[in-house]
Amino acid sequence: MVIFINGSINSGKSTVAKLLSKKMGNTVVLEIDVLRNFIEWLPLEEAIPINWENAFALIKNFVKHDLNVLVPYPISQKNYDAILKNLKDIHSQMYFFTLNPSLEIVLKNRGSRELSEWEINRIKYHYQIGINNPSFGVVIDNTNETPMETADKIQTEVKRSSLEKRTLE
Repeated sequence: MVIFINGSINSGKSTVAKLLSKKMGNTVVLEIDVLRNFIEWLPLEEAIPINWENAFALIKNFVKHDLNVLVPYPISQKNYDAILKNLKDIHSQMYFFTLNPSLEIVLKNRGSRELSEWEINRIKYHYQIGINNPSFGVVIDNTNETPMETADKIQTEVKRSSLEKRTLE
């Protein structure tokens, strides 16, 4: 299965993905930001489509080898449409979850992370364009949840959805 964890910077995507991968086993956490490091000299807006193209190739390869894939990354409507188009031929269930803590919470330094001015501006941009509340997938208000509670909620929803799918077949 492939689980996309959407949300703004500092919403908890990577933390939740790491916890979920430990709970699930046989799971890869594909951090698209790591792919950005290969072409960090490119302007962000030019790098994003290349990063997605590389991510699609990696997702297909991991699925081919019967691995689950967790992808924590901000997903716009355009990205969502590209995901559906580029991964339509994989034989794996796809799930989409968005972490949507309040803007007040997501703008705070959490854990050991200190937000840069660029990150603060990017978070505000993400909330302005609706990354935090898209028209696709399941939106989770994790303002008052621990990362483990959010991971549990995602795991429960995936299990429920898988059971429903089997029942309908």
